[in-house]
Amino acid sequence: MVVQDRRGGGAAAVAMACGTGLAVGLLATGCSPEGAAADDQEPSGRAAPAAAATVRGSADALVRAGSARVRTAMETVSGGTRVAIRGTGGYDFATSSGRLRVVLPDPAGKPSGGHQPITEILAPGALYMKNRGAGVPADKWVRVDTASLSDGNLVTGGATDPLAAAELLRGAREVTYQGEERLDGAVVRHYRGTTDIGTAAKAASPRTRSALVAAEKGFTTDAVPFDAYLDEAGRLRKVRQWFHFANGAPNGASVISTTELSGFGAWVAVRLPDERDIYAGKIASAAP
Repeated sequence: MVVQDRRGGGAAAVAMACGTGLAVGLLATGCSPEGAAADDQEPSGRAAPAAAATVRGSADALVRAGSARVRTAMETVSGGTRVAIRGTGGYDFATSSGRLRVVLPDPAGKPSGGHQPITEILAPGALYMKNRGAGVPADKWVRVDTASLSDGNLVTGGATDPLAAAELLRGAREVTYQGEERLDGAVVRHYRGTTDIGTAAKAASPRTRSALVAAEKGFTTDAVPFDAYLDEAGRLRKVRQWFHFANGAPNGASVISTTELSGFGAWVAVRLPDERDIYAGKIASAAP
């Protein structure tokens, strides 16, 4: 269940120089630069309509689950070095709201290298961040209208909204079933394929449609490769998605977003910041 404070809903949007998204900026600053029933399955490795349909329905299964604990990772690879922003928290699918503690890597790629963790609140149409942005007072939140971002906040905040990650799979195509695996002690079914952002936006629920529509502008292609792992109830337990930037990212950078879900039905409390706690100024820099 989510406990929300609606008083922050009228907060002014913050002007922000995000470039291709805070995720790329965060990784580049202080870092190295460098399921379905068994009878629905086709033989492993063979594309099948049933596999694609199963993956497309994973968002609905999450909404039925109600809530979940979340682990996220936003990774970039360059020169053989991989660095990642990692997050932990919870998400309520009934209200499309969640809270994450996001940890930045240090210059050697290790987590929490002197950087203050960022607290993020995910809400329909908005991303709230605390300890984020040059010149923002420590006790203030930054609010960003996700539909105003060129990537719809699929990578901007350093973590993909779990519902958006699942709704993105509504455009799944050329899906192959890779077989059963074990994930955190649970048996899951592994699917691999490509999803189309534009198709997903048309099929998405109203809660995430505007973000996915915005995301069509931010990447070199609408095609997003993915690996998805679903449990016996069709719930998404893990998804890894590859995004390629259209403009502004070094060397046409790609970002790998991983979202892991567990503890379905866990109580999740999310309180939106009060309007008086929202920073109304302009952020001086995208660097932390």
